[in-house]
Amino acid sequence: MLKKQRITPFLWFDGQAEEAAKFYTAIFAHSRIGKVARYPKGSPGGNDGKVMTVEFQLDGQPFVALNGGPQFRFNESISFHIACENQDEVDYYWERLLTGGGKPVQCGWLKDRYGVPWQVVPTVLEEMLTGPDSGRVMKNMLQMVKIDIKGLTA
Repeated sequence: MLKKQRITPFLWFDGQAEEAAKFYTAIFAHSRIGKVARYPKGSPGGNDGKVMTVEFQLDGQPFVALNGGPQFRFNESISFHIACENQDEVDYYWERLLTGGGKPVQCGWLKDRYGVPWQVVPTVLEEMLTGPDSGRVMKNMLQMVKIDIKGLTA
């Protein structure tokens, strides 16, 4: 059984909940898939026996993925922020989350192949944006797609 928390992100997919959970757990360390629930017999829309929900953890953070249908899509009003310790981590998560059809956006944001928005951000950026060169750092960041730590101070 996966650890339960009071607040757990619940992601709505259109038939790709299990596929997405497998994709994410392959990227993040300390991750795993837990319980997979299936639609019971007689479910609307001919979903009998198909995956309904998937519980999974990414780096210890619990999530639930639901195959709810095409009614709702992900958008940038909610995203997942990955705090990266160095450029190697930025590059690692950036490349893997874009695998299979993801789209880079701007300023460290991307949408993965399922349309889920992510922010892949070096931890040093917050410090840089509150430091004496914050204006220059902000100007450089706004011109980037993937964040390049060296380029922030150029």
